[in-house]
Amino acid sequence: MNTENLLHPLAVVVTAWAVTCLLRAFPFLVFGGGRKTPVGVEAFGRVISPLVIAGLLVYSYCGLECRLVAPWAAGVLTVGLQLALRNPLLSILGGTALYMTLLHFGV
Repeated sequence: MNTENLLHPLAVVVTAWAVTCLLRAFPFLVFGGGRKTPVGVEAFGRVISPLVIAGLLVYSYCGLECRLVAPWAAGVLTVGLQLALRNPLLSILGGTALYMTLLHFGV
């Protein structure tokens, strides 16, 4: 095997690993050490979960046939859980579980 063929994928993996580590460490480097988190960053943290869920719902419903019940019911449940519990993980898991259950039963 040619060393050039081996070095390129290795370089890609090492670069991806380094960038991922730096991106994950960045908030701790910037806001760590007892420094106050800026108000804008705190506000962004409060709205990012609902925005991500809204974006996923809009993307999911593009080109959707209206006769299907499962996607609409799962979307309503996901939004309702998010508004009630403010927990994105439970909201997404609940909506996904309902969607898969309804698909299984052919609704």
